[in-house]
Amino acid sequence: MSRRLTQEELRGLFLFEALDDEQLDWLAARGTAVRYESGRPVYQEGEPATCFVVLLSGTVSLSRNVHGDDIELSRTDQVGVYGGATQAYLGDRVPQVYNNTMHAITDSEMYELPAVELGAAMREWFPMAMHLLEGLFFGMRNVNNAAAERERLLALGALSAGLTHELNNPAAAAVRATAVLRDRVAGMRHKLAMIADGRLDGQQLHSLVELQERAVKLASTAPKRSALDASDAEDAVGDWLDERGVNGAWDLAPTLVAGGVDVPWLEDVKVCVGKLDLEPAVRWLVYTIETELLMGEIDDAVTRISGLVNAAKQYSQLDRGPFQVADVHELLDATLIMLNAKISKQGVKVVTRYDRDLPPIPAYAAELNQVWTNLIDNAVAAMHGDGTLTITTSRDGDCLAVEFADTGTGIPAEVRPRIFEPFFTTKPVGEGTGLGLDISYRIVVKKHHGDIRVTSSPGDTRFLVLLPLTEPAPTA
Repeated sequence: MSRRLTQEELRGLFLFEALDDEQLDWLAARGTAVRYESGRPVYQEGEPATCFVVLLSGTVSLSRNVHGDDIELSRTDQVGVYGGATQAYLGDRVPQVYNNTMHAITDSEMYELPAVELGAAMREWFPMAMHLLEGLFFGMRNVNNAAAERERLLALGALSAGLTHELNNPAAAAVRATAVLRDRVAGMRHKLAMIADGRLDGQQLHSLVELQERAVKLASTAPKRSALDASDAEDAVGDWLDERGVNGAWDLAPTLVAGGVDVPWLEDVKVCVGKLDLEPAVRWLVYTIETELLMGEIDDAVTRISGLVNAAKQYSQLDRGPFQVADVHELLDATLIMLNAKISKQGVKVVTRYDRDLPPIPAYAAELNQVWTNLIDNAVAAMHGDGTLTITTSRDGDCLAVEFADTGTGIPAEVRPRIFEPFFTTKPVGEGTGLGLDISYRIVVKKHHGDIRVTSSPGDTRFLVLLPLTEPAPTA
């Protein structure tokens, strides 16, 4: 049941108190007072915003739907409060939908005005205000987009610098090892010529080649020794060579020990070639061992480069669709690799506690990587070069939970309610745009229908990201 309001009733609402009689008559003719029983929704989140509403009596609440749960934002019985199509003045230039749900908590009465009527009235009655409001709305949207783009470029620049640094180390190691390898191969050819100058018969050469093959296998499977064990082994090998007149024994010993050679193996060499040819044979075998170790270094360096490239590919998701079924652990590991240079430079220790039994989830993988980047970057910054970042995955009901816990200084209680606001940052000027957590919130909550929560005290700040385990593809 609905009714028309009088001029006096409309003027009694603070929103309309400054309007003239003609304007009030216009509102009275086009709007109606509608009663809602307790528990009934006045309008629903996500539906087309067709009405602007003003509370006349009763109590109403505003709520938002977060991952299937209605979260109450506010509750009021103040006459004159309004909601619904509050951006009707923008017309068709912006899709008009209700961004929350209003419920009647008690039997309530609302003044309802069609959105198209409100938009037309505002543009006619307040043209200057419309220019200001439109400028504010579209200006802020453009600023948000530009700042978000800058945030992404800054993140990309930091990641590129980190990746370049990470790639430089194994690449430089491969170049250095290749240069040394070339020199060692030349030396091995020279020593082989000295050994094969007629002093060794065919059987001895055959045995020496067998010893070389054994040396290669030893070098490829040599166990890592502690510093003390390596020192003792080098002393024993160095003493043995020195006692048998091998020049530079103490220079040869570290390479032989690194390749897994011990005194009994050297005794086999002596038996094979005799005392006179022991030194050239040992040096030839040292070149063999060093060559194998250098090839191992090159293999490790190239594998590391390949791993970094794969991590960058996983991080960027360049060859994959935007929405896919993804393993969160792979995304987290790729992000940690991309940020490794920054994390290591800051002296932060990273601990991962993954529940590997968790299934892959439907997700925008590249955008989740952006969330991980923002949360890890903030955690590292909060620890000021000393602390531990613990990343834990677990199951939380119908959600996969990812927790980022750091031992930093914490987020002050008075700041905590604002951390997801656009442009709000606690970082010094020039070190942040204040969009990282806002972007993360929108990716998790808006695009994935999940949730992101924070608890904080000095030495223990935790960001918890909840993502649905199963869900139809969310809308962009």
